[in-house]
Amino acid sequence: MQVAVNRKKFIFSPDPSRIIPRFLYVNDDRSADIIRKVLAMPEKEVNIAMSQLLRGFSRRHRNISRIFEKHFDKLTPIFDNIEVNKEDLSSAQKALIGSYFTMEYSIESAAFFNPSIIEHPDQSEIGTNEKRVIFSFRATGEGHISSIVFRSGTLDKNNNLSLEPVGKMLAEADVIKRNIYEKEIFQKKLMEMQEQGNSISPVIIEKIEGIQEVENSLAPVIVDNQDKEVKAEVNVVSPAFILDKLGNNFTYGELMRNLAIARKDENVTEEQIKIINDMTWLASSHYEIHFSIDSAISERVIFPISATEQKGIEDARFVKFTDDNGEITYYATYTAYDGIAILPKLISTKDFYDFRILPINGEIAQNKGMALFPRKINGKYAMLCRIDGVNNYIAYSDNINIWSSAKIIQQPKYPWELVQIGNAGSPIETKDGWLIITHAVGSMREYTLGASLYELDNPEKEIGRLSSPLMVPNESEREGYVPNVIYSCGSLVHNNDLVIPYAMSDHSSSYATVDLQELLDVLKNSGNSDEKK
Repeated sequence: MQVAVNRKKFIFSPDPSRIIPRFLYVNDDRSADIIRKVLAMPEKEVNIAMSQLLRGFSRRHRNISRIFEKHFDKLTPIFDNIEVNKEDLSSAQKALIGSYFTMEYSIESAAFFNPSIIEHPDQSEIGTNEKRVIFSFRATGEGHISSIVFRSGTLDKNNNLSLEPVGKMLAEADVIKRNIYEKEIFQKKLMEMQEQGNSISPVIIEKIEGIQEVENSLAPVIVDNQDKEVKAEVNVVSPAFILDKLGNNFTYGELMRNLAIARKDENVTEEQIKIINDMTWLASSHYEIHFSIDSAISERVIFPISATEQKGIEDARFVKFTDDNGEITYYATYTAYDGIAILPKLISTKDFYDFRILPINGEIAQNKGMALFPRKINGKYAMLCRIDGVNNYIAYSDNINIWSSAKIIQQPKYPWELVQIGNAGSPIETKDGWLIITHAVGSMREYTLGASLYELDNPEKEIGRLSSPLMVPNESEREGYVPNVIYSCGSLVHNNDLVIPYAMSDHSSSYATVDLQELLDVLKNSGNSDEKK
């Protein structure tokens, strides 16, 4: 039986006018030369140049002069080399210098896709049978660098969307706060990286130490995790030569200082350099960010900050998580990509102003597509994952960012999913079981959406599964950056409908609704439960 799908005539399209000012690094000699040229300018010429800058860019960015000064502050090592006291410079000189190290980046010029939807923390001032929601998207710009962006709006009683005005003054986080690390957990993750072959090579690109928030000097080298013979040959090197100098808990700054000292030691070995790079890479993946309270949610951009994600933050799956004590936290799992290696990571927030980001640790944190259940099951956190790139697994943990084992619960079965299957967002709790929207890949690499139902108390046990896709790309959806793909990162239930946001061929996005009870009835009668086999 085919479930009726109501595609809404609403398109989220990429908008090249949505831009952020990014710090632009230039190598040592060129940077010093640029600074000297600005310093040689007469005061009147500096003021004219700044006036022209503000006329051209102050309406494109909130407080652009402060951004210039922030970027100026990143140039301290260069000023140390050219023997100029930067504190003696005027505000106009500082801002003008900073402007030469700033560039605009269009965050969604290429694509606006892979959405998830969650209930907004603020449900005040809405009508009966309405729900305020937040959409998250993967926005992709030049160089295929992905970031997380948001839209908010209200679903009415018929699940028609009224989108809130989209702000143009985009903002990266005002504050970036590094993590405090627990030595035992940090060391365990380092050893996992080596044992799995995910160690970082000692290739060091010429740079100024500390000038970049994104450590572009780190180039991961991946060993095939499926090759047991290769894994057996990995040389695991102890990080004790660094960690023994630190306390049981240490800060990012303390670690970086000790790594800088060790790197300059003339007796440092090649293997120790690899460990130093591993530590730098891993430590940069923990951070907290804060957005100004006067920014609209559509203006907040979670752009790559750490080395682990410098080429993209991909496919965030947001979920409203309710703890045993009733406390609500919004989590998102996503894939950090640095150009070669991937690292599953976790975002947590209470209000969408303050975000905490940390890696997902453990043996199963090896692939894309992890999705957290919205509550604990039998006292443990639960997660869907696809550790082998083909099948659906479930994992349990006492710690939300440490996952050590997983059990397979679903394999490709039908022609439209023979290449691979995975989740399309976090499971949704219904009275009849856990509803899981899945994505599947079949012939011609066509991506479709399916659905499965699992028992509430035992989500390893399948109740039912659709034998044909719930959604297939139609003629208007199959053309784009990657043809023949529809993909979702999370749905919700409103007014007895399942609301499914989805991407169309990795270019733009829309949403559809399905009668929830109709879908559940089909799944319960699909004949795919273990008892009926």
